[in-house]
Amino acid sequence: MSKRLLLALAGTLMVLAGAARAEVDENYSVVLLTENFPPYNMSINGKNFAQEDNIDGIAVDIVREMFKRAGVKYSLTLRFPWDRIYKLALEKPGYGVFVTARLPEREQSFKWVGPIGPDDWVMLARADSSIALSSLDDARKYKVGAYKGDAIAEYLTQQKLEPVTALRDQENARKLEKGQIDLWATGDPAGRYLAKQEGVGGLKTVLRFNQAELFLALNKEVPDDVVNKLQGALEQMRTEGYVDEILKNYL
Repeated sequence: MSKRLLLALAGTLMVLAGAARAEVDENYSVVLLTENFPPYNMSINGKNFAQEDNIDGIAVDIVREMFKRAGVKYSLTLRFPWDRIYKLALEKPGYGVFVTARLPEREQSFKWVGPIGPDDWVMLARADSSIALSSLDDARKYKVGAYKGDAIAEYLTQQKLEPVTALRDQENARKLEKGQIDLWATGDPAGRYLAKQEGVGGLKTVLRFNQAELFLALNKEVPDDVVNKLQGALEQMRTEGYVDEILKNYL
């Protein structure tokens, strides 16, 4: 056998060995980043920086269990602003960010694990309300509350609904309860969580006008083996009802 062939074979074996080690490397760790986005991710003290056990939320609990079952190590940090942590996950190998919508324009930028949960846009009304909506057009004759600067409020403005905006979305729960607004345009499950935090119950969904799913977005350099293990763990958790139990704990 020629020396050149031997060298080629040796090189191939080294590449294969390296790939095998990458798949089973017990020291591989993912740097996870998140933001304050109740009830999915939030710092326990309400600040815009937290690490590890000082972070909780629906997605945080799901992601922690997912990594545990998959046997993949990780570190977890909550930071601000979102644009910064999104960019880090996009550019740095071994990084990931959650939760984020899996949009067509983002599809090729990350490796995805999920869905972790929904992020629907809804119209909420009081339990005793007689309002019935079949479309956004039906909401034009009502006073609609929304969160100032939020994508939902901006969308409603684009649709010429002219929402009454509040500086904090939870203020709309109180406004709805007191009859100061007829409808509350918010996210689901975010709106239900915020209402619960304000002690407001008995709200009902009268319209769902946008549906989306939230995911863990991983840098494209994260090994496929790691991504597959995480996805498998999540699917097992969902089958067991573990994900539903977490949702119930917060909502």
